[in-house]
Amino acid sequence: MPNDKTFQYPQNPVEYIAGQQEANVIITSFGDMLTWAQNWARSRSIWPLGYGLACCAIEMMAAAQSHYDLSRWGSEVFRSSPRQSDLMIVAGTVCIKMGPRLIRLYEQMPDPKWVLSMGQCANSGGEFYDSYYTVQGVDTLVPVDIYVPGCPPRPEQLIEGILKLREKIEKQGLKIQGEA
Repeated sequence: MPNDKTFQYPQNPVEYIAGQQEANVIITSFGDMLTWAQNWARSRSIWPLGYGLACCAIEMMAAAQSHYDLSRWGSEVFRSSPRQSDLMIVAGTVCIKMGPRLIRLYEQMPDPKWVLSMGQCANSGGEFYDSYYTVQGVDTLVPVDIYVPGCPPRPEQLIEGILKLREKIEKQGLKIQGEA
């Protein structure tokens, strides 16, 4: 029986998911309004670069299929070039040999750029954590913005991670009410 923390799709575009109410953004100048508009547009057109390495990549591909329809969240097509993407989804076990290539692809992405670590192997090494050839988390190579746990995580969890990233992008560079 699923617990109360499972992913839920909103019934309409303006409905909030339970427990995910966002704080008010303080807009004090015209520059803040432009930043907010730019962030809003960026958060709704995230172009992912799939860096699939293991079984998590199969779930990442499934999230893009018609059953889960990742395109309704603004991630229409997985880009094949890092120069055309702004989100790198690292899905699976990263070995020592793949580390320099991952860093190189990250550096080729234009700013602003984000990284989503998908699965326990990408997050912390997973079941191969004590192996000599496994990177102990992608965050040791590139800065990670969102972690999606699971072995392998379901497509719903990837979609939830992308929605969390959208919230983070919307608030980037803005003052939030209640913060000092």
